Amino acid sequence: MNILIKPVITEKSMRDAAAGRFTFAAAKAANKAQVAAEVAKTFGVKVVNIKTMIIKGKIKHAGRARKEIQTSAWKKAVVELVKGQKIDLFDVTEKEAPHA
Repeated sequence: MNILIKPVITEKSMRDAAAGRFTFAAAKAANKAQVAAEVAKTFGVKVVNIKTMIIKGKIKHAGRARKEIQTSAWKKAVVELVKGQKIDLFDVTEKEAPHA
């Protein structure tokens, strides 16, 4: 079973990453211990705290007829690391725009 599905990259998750908290989409069947072990093994870091939550699916409208589509629910895991450690996936540095 794939425990970590993908990193969640949003403005809030990037702000949290600067504070040592990293957000991932995780398998719905995975528990906190499994997610923490997978993060520690994959990225070589020490996990201090973990919070998980189920995000409800949303109803979206798609297509020409604006048909309703239900997106599936997913599990979000916010992992806090030992102070000073980081995950390079979340290291997005903004390049300065060239002056015209």
